[in-house]
Amino acid sequence: MMKKTVIGLNLDYYIRAMIGAFIGVVCLFAPYTIRDGEWYSFFTAAFKLISIKAGIGLNIFLFLLLPLVILSGVFAVINFVNTSVKGVKIWQAVQIASTVLWTLILFSSKSIFEKAGLYSGFLNKNLSVGYWLGLVSAYFTLVMIMKVSETNTGYIVLSILSIIWLFPVLWILLTALRAEQGYYVGYFFPKGLTLKNFINLFSNGGKLPFGRWWLNTLIVAASNCVINTLIVLGTAYVLSRTRFKGRKAFMNVLMIIGMFPGFMSMIAVYNILKGFGINQSLLALIVVGAAGAAMGYHVTKGFFDTIPKAIDEAAIIDGANRFQIFTRVTLPLSKSIIVYIVLGGFLGAWSDYIFPSILFGDKQSSYTVAVGLFWMTDFKRIDTYYTQFAAGAVIVAVPIVILFIWLQQFYVDGLSGSVKG
Repeated sequence: MMKKTVIGLNLDYYIRAMIGAFIGVVCLFAPYTIRDGEWYSFFTAAFKLISIKAGIGLNIFLFLLLPLVILSGVFAVINFVNTSVKGVKIWQAVQIASTVLWTLILFSSKSIFEKAGLYSGFLNKNLSVGYWLGLVSAYFTLVMIMKVSETNTGYIVLSILSIIWLFPVLWILLTALRAEQGYYVGYFFPKGLTLKNFINLFSNGGKLPFGRWWLNTLIVAASNCVINTLIVLGTAYVLSRTRFKGRKAFMNVLMIIGMFPGFMSMIAVYNILKGFGINQSLLALIVVGAAGAAMGYHVTKGFFDTIPKAIDEAAIIDGANRFQIFTRVTLPLSKSIIVYIVLGGFLGAWSDYIFPSILFGDKQSSYTVAVGLFWMTDFKRIDTYYTQFAAGAVIVAVPIVILFIWLQQFYVDGLSGSVKG
């Protein structure tokens, strides 16, 4: 292992990063794609596309990749000759952009070659060693550069995973904006973009009552959020702060019942609700959600256990009763766990599919968004509604994303069970 340089950076990682960068440059001249004995490198494909009208547009990924990969190789030499942390950071930024483009090209190659008229029926299996070796070397080089700049290993992993995780999100968003109808189109990037899929969800002459489904889901999620939070907080506080006969047996029973999957009892619960005449109604979902809420007391009880009982005793000396201690002392100290319960209760009801699908049957007006979106993907309707399904998935995800961003700090604190102050 080579020694560190005067600024504390490891030359061994420099050399590995340089090798990776130069392999990427070499891959620009290697076969990018091979089919029927004909092959194109990145350079030959790019220059062929320049003279073709369809070669612009999505193919900008290919045109941008060429200078970025070459620039990464140039920075490898510059940073080796004149080592500086600032230079490494710039090299790292260039390599991140290059790595993202290597990955994007995996999804855009079909559009690049077919729109340019170079290939028809292009598949990713036609990609050759130039692409796959370049993709691997791009990620390898990025990791080595981040090690040179002494970037935390966690950031290295998260940077790579974030690139991978973003593609399903990008895919569903592009599908929602796709002007071409149909389930399978054979390419990643749409030929045309439109907002009609979003508009049609709410203005389809009543044939697709997505607005009603969304409102149904909001009613159930908001009701469960409030009712379940009150039940869980009450149950957890009683089990944490009081001692009574049968307490341990009660907790054991709840724990054992909680070990069984909820869907095992769904048919029995459905028949009970049908006997009461409230099946196929939103009330049934709210009642069932509230009935099982107490079994989720464990995390909240653990949080309450961390609050010193001396605080309760001081409040009792001051003349407070149990209810006043709960509302004026315990709850103000438990904001993080309350947010955790609220968020969990809302998301559980918002995304629930299995029980609503059994409960509502063919009563479409009572559907929640999860059931409605699945209805749209039935094999008889998927070609007609698939892009609208993607638009619905985007709309459904928006409230969840907003909630997570807004309540993220409290959510993490609630899981940790810590008390500040």
